Amino acid sequence: MTQIGGVQSWCLAVTLQLILAAVLHQGFATVAPPTTAQTTAAPHKEPGRPEKGTYMVTNSNNTACLLASMGLQLNITFSSVSQNKTVQEVVNLQPNVTRSSGSCDSDSAYLNLTTDAEKTNLTFVFALNTTSSKYHLSEVSLQAAWADMKEPFFARNENLDYLRGTLGFSYMCREEQTLNVAQNLSINTFQVQVQPFGLTGDQFGAAEECQLDEDDMLIPIIVGAALAGLVLIVLLAYLIGRKRSHAGYQTI
Repeated sequence: MTQIGGVQSWCLAVTLQLILAAVLHQGFATVAPPTTAQTTAAPHKEPGRPEKGTYMVTNSNNTACLLASMGLQLNITFSSVSQNKTVQEVVNLQPNVTRSSGSCDSDSAYLNLTTDAEKTNLTFVFALNTTSSKYHLSEVSLQAAWADMKEPFFARNENLDYLRGTLGFSYMCREEQTLNVAQNLSINTFQVQVQPFGLTGDQFGAAEECQLDEDDMLIPIIVGAALAGLVLIVLLAYLIGRKRSHAGYQTI
């Protein structure tokens, strides 16, 4: 029986290591890369999870050419008038007061989001590779003129590679992501589904899920398989040990 107990202890240790590795993998997969913005003051308390909004862009014949559903949160660094120093603000975009507009071409699509009486203008630009039929978010820009800003804010990055999808399919990611745009701007996205090309009517095409979502689904499978393996190994060890124990008795 000592041998059985040793086998069971070894199986339990291996299983715990597998579960720990799976949990650590999940932690690394869902942690968004930190922004590189330098501030001289501690960030304000985050406003909580943003509300998800649905935005549509139509072409000249009034048919949908871009469709997006997502919650957006701005991480913006600027010089504050009231505090007389550089501060970092985390601001949720409110869908009920946000107006969407834009345009679509054969290989590019623009989504403009305007809020706060046109004091905040956020633009997403998607590019399509017509050879590979793949698209991605290639550019983001933000213009803001808030009351506490010493001067109007502007940030742009024209060399991004986020939200990659296939023509005719929508890109989907339920997990929170951080899109690093510039030193003074990053955007947190929540429950994103977007399709900038190949729409049929005003409905999303079949969804291609992001790697974060796939990893999130993989963790329960790994843990379940590890636990099932532990039960099987312990059962086999018990049966083998019982068989050896019975073989040790001789009939008189």
